[in-house]
Amino acid sequence: MHLSKKLGLISGPILFLILINLPLYLVSAKGDAVIAVAVWMIIWWITEAVSISVTALLPLILLPLLKIMDVTEVGANYGSPIIFLFFGGFVMALALEKVNLHRRIALNIIKLTGTTPNKVVLGFMIATASLSMWISNTASTVVMLPIAMSVIGLLIHDADGFTKSDQNFALCVMLGIAFSANAGGIATVIGTPPNSVLIGLLENEYNIEISFLKWMVIGLPFSAIMIAISYLVLVKWMFPNKQLRFTASKDVIDLELKKLGPTSGKEKMVLVIFGVTVFLWVFRTLINKIFPELGLSDTIISMIAAVSLFGIPYNIKKGDFILHWKDTEKLAWGILVLFGGGLALAKGMSVSGIVDMVAGGIAESDISILFTAALLIFLMLFMTELMSNVALVAVLAPVVAGIAIGLEIPLLYLLIPVTIASSCAFMLPMATPPNAIVFASGHIKVHQMARVGIILNLIAVVLLILMFQFVIPYIF
Repeated sequence: MHLSKKLGLISGPILFLILINLPLYLVSAKGDAVIAVAVWMIIWWITEAVSISVTALLPLILLPLLKIMDVTEVGANYGSPIIFLFFGGFVMALALEKVNLHRRIALNIIKLTGTTPNKVVLGFMIATASLSMWISNTASTVVMLPIAMSVIGLLIHDADGFTKSDQNFALCVMLGIAFSANAGGIATVIGTPPNSVLIGLLENEYNIEISFLKWMVIGLPFSAIMIAISYLVLVKWMFPNKQLRFTASKDVIDLELKKLGPTSGKEKMVLVIFGVTVFLWVFRTLINKIFPELGLSDTIISMIAAVSLFGIPYNIKKGDFILHWKDTEKLAWGILVLFGGGLALAKGMSVSGIVDMVAGGIAESDISILFTAALLIFLMLFMTELMSNVALVAVLAPVVAGIAIGLEIPLLYLLIPVTIASSCAFMLPMATPPNAIVFASGHIKVHQMARVGIILNLIAVVLLILMFQFVIPYIF
């Protein structure tokens, strides 16, 4: 066990005990108790002394014992509709992966974009981002890595060996996959966990609903712009590969597609269920207007998809279904618990008056709204390089809501850009799983990732400030 983990394991509970036994109140008896719980959770989350999902269970024990909320109230957060929306999304991702449809989609996108070096990089980036919108960014990176490695392998073993241009191409492909996996998830509600934490907080605490389509109106353009900028920074500025010529990459893609064989019946069935689900998500508000008695919600649609994948037989005689319950062993259950913990902590902050105190403090000060927004976006984006973005949003989103109330601006104006900032971690290998996975390929050094990453981080900050100022007020 690393020293940092050992220190975190011990210092979390010790600081908690010190804070709840302070002779003076920082906020109030209840407020201080919630701050103590938050500090314990943050220390365990940052040091990863125990699994971040285990840390998310602390509110279930501590908030009832400290008389902040009873156990039923805390427990309700772990079964919030948003958690089931994500559960349905995870089940769809499982089905895509089980029938290998995600791999087929990725290969076909790369094939479509062309075979010159820069187009291959673009193909990998578009394919990774397209997958990351629907399956976890970790899974989409894992799918793309072996395909990328086989294309790079061609360059290593060609006549001129592994030249500087070849190395630049390898860097562009690897970093392109990681960056587009991170940015791709921003496009949809289920693409990355922080989006769902935010939407859960807004529904639970403030009765504000953001539909799947409404999120995409903001998320998709931002995601596309960020991926385009990442591509240009990589291939035109940082790691150009001007002398590189190779046609063999087309053979690799064709060979990989050949291995998959023709589209199977199961793939077609998953594709239909997936297509219908996305259609219902996008046109839900319109369908509810035409059939008001239906009352469809994003969560209901997500659960219909999940149950269909388990419940509609592919072959009724053989009792063959797309998914069986044992497949859920691979499901990211920990992330679902993590959401619950985040929502429970947010509820605790609200009930104990911390959010109101932050709002009051901001209302009395005369800070400029734009400066506050810029500072919050900047802090969130650079903090996400060091700790889990879900954990970060879980802790900070309620506080940011308080700041928005204090500034007397709609919550969404501030919360959306700050939440999106948490998914823009381009700088360090440990910041997100995609960064770590491509770093492990051996084709990237930390300083190379950091050099490009800092530029992309700063560009993301500027884009998010512009979004706060000019885009969100027109959409919400």
